[in-house]
Amino acid sequence: MAKFQTLVDIYQDAVKTFPDNPLFGTKSGGQWSWMTYLEFGRKTDGFRAGLASLGLERGDRVAIVSNNRAEWAIAAYACFGLGVAFVPMYEAQVQKDWEFIVKDCGAKVLIAATDAIAEKTKGFLDTIPSLQHIVSMDPATKTSDKVHSFASLAATKATVPTIRPDVKDTAGLIYTSGTTGNPKGVILSHGNIASNVSAIHECFPMSSMDRSLSFLPWAHSFGQTVELHGLLSMGASLAIAESVEKILDNLAETKPTLLFSVPRIFNKLYAAVQKQISTKPGVVQAMVKTSLATRAKQRKGEEVSLGEGLVLAITDKVVFAKVRARFGGALKYAFSGGAAISTEVAEFIDSLGITVYEGYGLTETSPIATANWPNNRKIGSVGKPIPGVSVKISDDSEIVVYGPNVMQGYYNRKEENDAVLLPDGGFKTGDMGRIDEDGFVFITGRIKEQYKLENGKYVVPTPLEEQLKLSAYVLNVMVHGDNKPYNVAVIVANVAAVKEWGKDNGVSESDPEKLLANAKVRALFKQELDRYGEKFKGFEGVKDFALIADDFTVDNGMLTPSLKVKRRKVFERYQSVIEALYSKKKEKASEDKAQKAEASAE
Repeated sequence: MAKFQTLVDIYQDAVKTFPDNPLFGTKSGGQWSWMTYLEFGRKTDGFRAGLASLGLERGDRVAIVSNNRAEWAIAAYACFGLGVAFVPMYEAQVQKDWEFIVKDCGAKVLIAATDAIAEKTKGFLDTIPSLQHIVSMDPATKTSDKVHSFASLAATKATVPTIRPDVKDTAGLIYTSGTTGNPKGVILSHGNIASNVSAIHECFPMSSMDRSLSFLPWAHSFGQTVELHGLLSMGASLAIAESVEKILDNLAETKPTLLFSVPRIFNKLYAAVQKQISTKPGVVQAMVKTSLATRAKQRKGEEVSLGEGLVLAITDKVVFAKVRARFGGALKYAFSGGAAISTEVAEFIDSLGITVYEGYGLTETSPIATANWPNNRKIGSVGKPIPGVSVKISDDSEIVVYGPNVMQGYYNRKEENDAVLLPDGGFKTGDMGRIDEDGFVFITGRIKEQYKLENGKYVVPTPLEEQLKLSAYVLNVMVHGDNKPYNVAVIVANVAAVKEWGKDNGVSESDPEKLLANAKVRALFKQELDRYGEKFKGFEGVKDFALIADDFTVDNGMLTPSLKVKRRKVFERYQSVIEALYSKKKEKASEDKAQKAEASAE
């Protein structure tokens, strides 16, 4: 039987078992302060009573627009204890998405992180029939009959007992990013999420002594289940990062033992460390190279010579320990999810003495379906199915997941439910993969992202894109070639890195547009494409590319909140640029043909 049946079990067990442990750390005025489990419990009990005073009852829904903060977790667990479904959204989402989700889920209360968000959403009270109240976390909130202060509700003195939901009761709706059309509400029950948390206890060596730096959004299933619910169930602590830009500073300040992240963040850390090492003397670089090879041998279980071991020990002390110090010096494990991490990056982080565990799943699987864990780890794979879960590969190579983690369905989307939920309980993930002889699962691409070139060959662009992003000069990239003769790419250049390179290579352009049009710079990117794309088949490679300076972001609509590229949006924005790459090749081919014909005539 699973350790936990519901999220209320997790909450009550944690507050009772670890009352004096620090839970949430926040930085204010340059100082970190910590909320204990007991304080969290008291505030949650108060806010639960406050929500009840607004007329919330079992089966209702509460939506929230907020980034990670202690109040987010207080609101979530207050809802769980009332039998109310919690519906999180991102501050970075556009107003029309908030409105759609609040209306679609039938929320009775909307919680806003700031007065600015509360002001933007006040109109929803008139346009959405179910919505009765807005609660603002802003201390300066001007309250009214329908607008309330979070702090005042949390200070409610009345006692409202915690109910114990049924395992099939809805814990929350997590809306998918909506890369194609409107977002879909994934219904996750208490049993769905609790089964994932229970599996974490079986697989991973974490304890109340552990700490994470939390920057993955809890509005996303990875951050919410694995980090928030998972660590709370352990009695561990979460330092809430100030921002993505401050991650390195916050790591050094809070000294976490655990890091939960998506590959994009690991790629940035990898690039920063590689750049630092490249400035060291040749002898140090040689030691690092030898040590990385030695670590690779150790991972394979091969024998390491005395000399190799000595070089590794010295390198670890003089180089790797200093890198670990930048991460706070206490980091033991790094958990990667959300997308496939490059084997090169995973092995590099692992070689620093930080064990990397990659997993796989979707919002629809609560989210973990497979994972690497101690004594069951193979870098390059996404691990084995977690306890209680099984995975099959269909005839067309699609991954199908079975288990207590599989969602209850999409909210009010019967047609789409019928398309992905099989009669035998399986969930069709839309991802392609394979299982090796040892039971490890490997992801080979996403069915919807796969396309066919004119020559009939199939291309899955994501693995190539992830590899190209390892270049210090590439911030982001989208590869395109659907029904075209070859692949092209829109590359977001790291302008600062290119300018730095230019200082030593006779390129002094300061204007980004002129810099990226420079022939030497384009030659640099061609070299990078060849270098990082060498593992791929010829037809999978990029034949031409456009360089741009503006990154894909959540704010400009090019990335989902979980940092995945919205391919359709990028294509719409850069369609003319992409088409010009093909036209340019056609014109060149026509010119060459004309020149050959002219030469033959002569």
